[in-house]
Amino acid sequence: MTTQILIAGFGGQGILFAGKFLANKGLLEGRQLSWLPSYGPEMRGGTANCSVVLSDQPIGSPIVTKPDVLIAMNLPSLDKYESAVVPGGVIFVDSALIERKVRRNDVKAYYIPATKLAQQNGIPTLANMIMLGKVMRECDFVSYEGIEDAVRTVVSAKHADLFDVNLRAINIGREIE
Repeated sequence: MTTQILIAGFGGQGILFAGKFLANKGLLEGRQLSWLPSYGPEMRGGTANCSVVLSDQPIGSPIVTKPDVLIAMNLPSLDKYESAVVPGGVIFVDSALIERKVRRNDVKAYYIPATKLAQQNGIPTLANMIMLGKVMRECDFVSYEGIEDAVRTVVSAKHADLFDVNLRAINIGREIE
């Protein structure tokens, strides 16, 4: 099984961190993986996206052109990548920042007010992890089991105080119906 994931948004939304988390979670589960970040100049409101491929087989290319899963954290990302998602794929939309609905009817779409939930829960910088919690609930390319180990791999020792809040953000996302 191979899953191609594209996470996209503005610089500063934790796009690369979210991709790194998924890649590390896949690695801990013994999967083949690739993680390919791409970003523009953050201070100018640049874009950021991250391609993650998780597979049971060796991966030929780290470039995701036809994602199975799209996580769109802003409208320009949804506009740019919606058409690239494979038929039968899944699109996760941060509905706190994106007012429009997915225009396609051959994909499954979830609307998560991640940015709003992050602010309401006092963790304004963790909308990305709330989105991942929902992704993990709805998709089976990584399991929830061993989540603490995966968070530990991406939260540095210097920022160990952020371990619990990252875990909390994932759980907030997982609890969204």
